[in-house]
Amino acid sequence: QVQLVESGGGLVQAGGSLRLTCAASGRTSGPYAVGWFRQAPGKEREFVAAISWNGRITQFADSVRNRFTISRDDAKNTVFLQMNNLKPEDTAVYYCAARMSSGGYYYAGDYEYDHWGQGTRVTVSA
Repeated sequence: QVQLVESGGGLVQAGGSLRLTCAASGRTSGPYAVGWFRQAPGKEREFVAAISWNGRITQFADSVRNRFTISRDDAKNTVFLQMNNLKPEDTAVYYCAARMSSGGYYYAGDYEYDHWGQGTRVTVSA
């Protein structure tokens, strides 16, 4: 079993930056593809970004492309979501998710992931 813990959320002004961290523990031998999702108040959870097991393939939602980047440090069992030029509409609880994947794929559907963290809250003020 893999346990995921997100951190790095907080309150930031519009235009600011945050870096979220997803730390994995337990059976992390992988290979794992990882995704970030978010859920704003009163809305459904939505895809934000994903990265393949080897880090070579990444994908982003249109709403965050060119503002967010995703990366991984497998030596530390960690995936990062760097969020720049934040907007009030980015306010949400952010979740990371993982699934076994030996292919060079990313996964944008939340139903495709087996392991989830508890989330970290991001609030962007206008």
